[in-house]
Amino acid sequence: MGLVPLSPPQGERTMASPQFPEPPAGIEPSTEDAMDRALQKLSANKGRWVGLNLSERISLLEKLKDRTLEQAERWVELTCQAQGQSTQDGGAGGPWLGGPVTTMRNISLLIDTLKSGGQPKPPRMESGPGGRTIAHVYPQTLLDRILMPGILGEVWLQAGQPATQGRFYREGGEGAVALVLGAGNVNSIGPMDVLYKLYAEGEVCILKMNPVNEYIGPIIEKAFKPLIDEGFLAIVYGGADVGRYLTSHPLVETLHITGSDQTHDAIIWGDGAERERNKSAGEPQCSKPITSELGCVTPVIIVPGHWSNKELDYQARQIAGQVFNNGSFNCNAAKVLVTSSKWAQREEFLDRLRAIFKSAEPHKAYYPGAQQRYDAFMDQYPQAEVLGGDGEQVVPWTLIPNVPPETGEYALTHEAFCGLLCETTLPEGDPADFLRSSTTFCNESVWGNLSCSIVIDPRQQKKYRHALEEAVTGLRYGGVAVNVWPGMIYGLVTTTWGAYPDNPLDDIRSGKGVVHNSYLFDHPEKSVVRGPFVMSPPAVWAAGHRSAHQVGEKLTAFEHSKSIWKIPGLAISALKG
Repeated sequence: MGLVPLSPPQGERTMASPQFPEPPAGIEPSTEDAMDRALQKLSANKGRWVGLNLSERISLLEKLKDRTLEQAERWVELTCQAQGQSTQDGGAGGPWLGGPVTTMRNISLLIDTLKSGGQPKPPRMESGPGGRTIAHVYPQTLLDRILMPGILGEVWLQAGQPATQGRFYREGGEGAVALVLGAGNVNSIGPMDVLYKLYAEGEVCILKMNPVNEYIGPIIEKAFKPLIDEGFLAIVYGGADVGRYLTSHPLVETLHITGSDQTHDAIIWGDGAERERNKSAGEPQCSKPITSELGCVTPVIIVPGHWSNKELDYQARQIAGQVFNNGSFNCNAAKVLVTSSKWAQREEFLDRLRAIFKSAEPHKAYYPGAQQRYDAFMDQYPQAEVLGGDGEQVVPWTLIPNVPPETGEYALTHEAFCGLLCETTLPEGDPADFLRSSTTFCNESVWGNLSCSIVIDPRQQKKYRHALEEAVTGLRYGGVAVNVWPGMIYGLVTTTWGAYPDNPLDDIRSGKGVVHNSYLFDHPEKSVVRGPFVMSPPAVWAAGHRSAHQVGEKLTAFEHSKSIWKIPGLAISALKG
């Protein structure tokens, strides 16, 4: 989701993750001596972490919950300040949801996981297609059903693999020191990656903050102080040089990175011409186990149907919201609409998107290199429609219709990581044929395999249920969303978040492994989240949601201590959107 690379680009790009320039340091980089001491402390405590009993682990999480709640408001204030947002309107919803809300939810769910001995029982398990097991992981409780009616979350396990859970809690381990290279965009990624390494994999962590959002490091230090005091976590600062030092450090035993495939390849294969030689020879320069989440050109498959004016309006809002959230500096931001050229309402729908783009507030292009990436797309596509306002440090909201659906096409193979939405059409008009064609198209012509979504109205969903399920099964993505933003797969936490399995190191695409996964499944293939075609009140990410900041604040408190008595306040805030 945006990591400063360890080295500058070399040669022609073949993958789609952007090259992110390194911003100037705002916090003094950690010295080698300080990092050595931190790693020595972690190494000395890795066995003690493995040996903690469940109640001791739960006690630490309870402390993290309270301290995260204390830091939540300041967390959002700093995020809004860095991203040019006001804390007092709906625009702050993204910082709340992408920071304290999901972090608090993760902590709370891990407590539930440990109370079940590391192997919590899902609400329901069933047999799926091709010998898969499907675990239904949301809703878990009546409160879930009340809070988000109609939202269903599933974890699909790999065909032929057992539905085992919590390997670390079944088998134990000797412990290890993990380096977590933090993302620079969404401020819950770093702490949540740390939680997964600690509580799912049994590894103590050194978290290197990304220079883009290093300002949030002191907040995490305060919220996660119990783990730091016990010698189970350390937080360090700096850019590429610090990253290089840590990845090669003898006390670092495993790696987890969120960001760019280029950073991954620099770590594993080396720099420049050496990188390509090593790849060709199959000789990685780093043998440490590595997991990663590396971005995606996220497609939105729009199944042709006959939508009402209300449905057209709602879907335009919810898809535009997937572009606007966090300034589109998200790996799961909508990037390519896949439509049918025979869909009678195609132009009408695009016109509604255009109107929303024109009226939307601009978002500070805070992520390094945004203007350059935007300009590169504009050079490629003269039909680009500049719709949103511009200004200092602003990349205007822009729609690029009629992108050719061809293998190797620039918009399909380059992650924009800025406020651009492209659209491409396929010729199939029959919904079943379109679903099959778009599945193949996304799998074979759109870069990345992190997440995607399908938008289908309830009439077509009922009529073409078999074709829809074939598409959900056939899409080779780690997350498939039906009528909701794939960001929900990230945010539910009971679901897994990560690329489709088995990407090889020499073609890593969207990465390797998963995080979140509060049920601790050992062999996940993908997560699927389904929702209503029209949500009422509107989805909190929908464009123009006026009270998303209030919803976010109340959700943080709700996840800290769940109570049915908090639901009415949440509902009132949501209805204002």
